[in-house]
Amino acid sequence: MSALPIRPSAHPPIRIGILTVSDLGAVGQRADTSGDAILDWASEHGYEVVVRSVVSDETDRIAGKLVRWSDSGEVDVVLTTGGTGLTERDVTPEATAAILERGAEGIAEAIRAASGPGFPRAWLSRGKAGTRGKTLIINLPGSTNGVKEGLAVLATFIEHAVDLVSGADTRHQTPDTASYV
Repeated sequence: MSALPIRPSAHPPIRIGILTVSDLGAVGQRADTSGDAILDWASEHGYEVVVRSVVSDETDRIAGKLVRWSDSGEVDVVLTTGGTGLTERDVTPEATAAILERGAEGIAEAIRAASGPGFPRAWLSRGKAGTRGKTLIINLPGSTNGVKEGLAVLATFIEHAVDLVSGADTRHQTPDTASYV
């Protein structure tokens, strides 16, 4: 029998913040299709998007939103999209690293590993992941396809990750505790 995390059926929906990092998007010159993809994914999985914003590729703006949203307690997860590449303006990883309290490097590695074989440019992503307080923060690429591939990876463990970060009971189901569910 596989070990599954114990989640009460009345578990509240995961509260998500979507932060799109795009100079053109911040001034209304580019549609936020990657943010829309996150919104659609969250809805399909029964998660609640409680805040959403588009900011320019500026470290202080990105870090400021991440700190405000995380420290407010209104979100369980912040998903950023954009600003993870190699250009001078791509500063999302630096802004994220500056405010994280604990890294979760395996998450960013898993996202790159899922996309890399089919799209070698995915290896150029410098996205970060980690926690601030009880909030999980994850950088996704800026492309809609990159976001969708990253979300497919996150879907496999995000609920358990949120439980761990929040301090919820994460005992695993075994034959002896199967009735505990």
